[in-house]
Amino acid sequence: MDKLARAHVLVCGGTGCSSSGSKLIIPELREKLRRFGMEDEVKVVETGCHGLCEMGPLVIVYPEGVFYVRVHPKDVDDIVETHLLKGSVVERLLFREPATNETVAGYDDIAFYKHQKRYALKNCGHIDPESIEEYIGADGYEGLIKVLSMKPEDVIEEIKASGLRGRGGAGFPTGMKWQFTRAATSDQKYVICNADEGDPGAFMDRSVLEGDPHRVLEGMAICGYAIGSDEGYIYCRAEYPLAIKRLRIAIAQAELSGLLGVDIMGSGFSFNIHIKEGAGAFVCGEETALIASIEGRRGMPRPRPPFPANSGLWGKPTNINNVETFANVPSIMRDGAGYFASQGTETSKGTKVFALTGKINNTGLAEVPMGITMRKIIYDIGGGVPNGRNFKAVQIGGPSGGCLPEGMLDLSIDYESLTKAGAMMGSGGLVVMDDTTCMVDMARYFLNFTQDESCGKCTPCREGTKRMLEILNRICSGDGKDEDIPLLETLAKSIKAASLCALGQTAPNPVLSTLRFFRDEYEAHIRDHRCPAGACAALIGYLITDSCRGCGLCKKVCPADAITGEMKGMHKIDPEKCVKCGACYDKCPFKAIDKG
Repeated sequence: MDKLARAHVLVCGGTGCSSSGSKLIIPELREKLRRFGMEDEVKVVETGCHGLCEMGPLVIVYPEGVFYVRVHPKDVDDIVETHLLKGSVVERLLFREPATNETVAGYDDIAFYKHQKRYALKNCGHIDPESIEEYIGADGYEGLIKVLSMKPEDVIEEIKASGLRGRGGAGFPTGMKWQFTRAATSDQKYVICNADEGDPGAFMDRSVLEGDPHRVLEGMAICGYAIGSDEGYIYCRAEYPLAIKRLRIAIAQAELSGLLGVDIMGSGFSFNIHIKEGAGAFVCGEETALIASIEGRRGMPRPRPPFPANSGLWGKPTNINNVETFANVPSIMRDGAGYFASQGTETSKGTKVFALTGKINNTGLAEVPMGITMRKIIYDIGGGVPNGRNFKAVQIGGPSGGCLPEGMLDLSIDYESLTKAGAMMGSGGLVVMDDTTCMVDMARYFLNFTQDESCGKCTPCREGTKRMLEILNRICSGDGKDEDIPLLETLAKSIKAASLCALGQTAPNPVLSTLRFFRDEYEAHIRDHRCPAGACAALIGYLITDSCRGCGLCKKVCPADAITGEMKGMHKIDPEKCVKCGACYDKCPFKAIDKG
């Protein structure tokens, strides 16, 4: 950063904050500073994502580290005149802790950040992602420079000693995968970064690429050196234009600085990186489908073996890791494996980034040590469930994961514990649900996603998920049968056992986990024709109770003219006309409408 500046104003320029208007704040800040003659003493920096997306646009003022939330251009005057000129904090823009409603000024004092251990996300939100100088100033490329004086085999041993496992889903040991690829004999080898992040509600990889692209490039170059490759590809979905833009800038800067390209730092090691934009097919997150897409073929998986480590891109040995995995590599090589290995559990080392979404106060990205409990993530970091509602379940691992109930809030978050509980780590999606969520409908939502994204190559996935979805649609419509539950279980087990790739093998997980922990909801839908959560429209009936005060608000918002009654008199709903939209239920100030 500029040493002459007495203060730095960091403005989040990630996709979330940008969509909320942060791009408009930056020119406003610079113009206001110019008017006060402060343009040389206060530096405005556009950064990547800070993680607390619910509160964007975010602005942080250093050296104090004051954290301002939901900032808009109209707030710039107060930040400049009150804070930067007079040294007083703008109280109305401070973050409020959901649990206590108390304001917190300091970035590091906010519970959302205080309970995190940011390793892969270390630089995100703190440096200009379009400046290689700022990345180098934050110890960037030191890991690569250190590696260039090591034997490739020693690099692999260091990664193995760290205990790093793939952060893209299955959790395969990273060092072992690198070792397999190095051991393969070929005149050409490839490194691929899987940035085809497709889980609903997941945005971990996107934020790393937008906020710290050089870290991923450095991790890939280290991998290339270790396995004997001189060429890499980043497979990034085209729906991430900002990530792709910043990657292109970073690659050009690294090449110009001699940190990518031919003969890096005079070491004799060369490594080039290309970007391949994906079309958004979820199945291309599977490594063999991803390889097919890079080669210009339709993204469909193939049987394994041979594994990509022996026969991958264009039939050559290929190592594939996801964004978060590569983002951990530079720090491991710079600082040694010990620190990373000291975090987490015996079999799940280091940290994991989660995308917190759904019914949770602090929506955003959180990086935590492996072994932390779900309770700590949801309540200490996520701020709990909004509007005083009760926690019901959490879906972890995306559409391939499982729904875990309240009784598992103290479960250790590690690969083995989650698998045993019927879920999986996945890439890190974490969707919180409250007591208004129907678990049958939730299972249907995720199965609908995976069924729609099935490539259709294998019959168990193509046809099996379709049959399962038909059954779930029937249950949610009130036409379920007693035999549907055992039929769902039979289909799920067959699909898991016989599908070609991980998409089909894990697609039934949301159904199996909800049947395991919320079987009573399935039974209520089928036997009682009732949705306990009041979420399935076909099983809902609205009734105005004796608590009605005759205010008429329900009548005004009803789109079907299904409500009758005079002012200050009892109102009634005609069930034949009612379209079950829920507008009356939401509008009634006296809670006089029953839904069930």
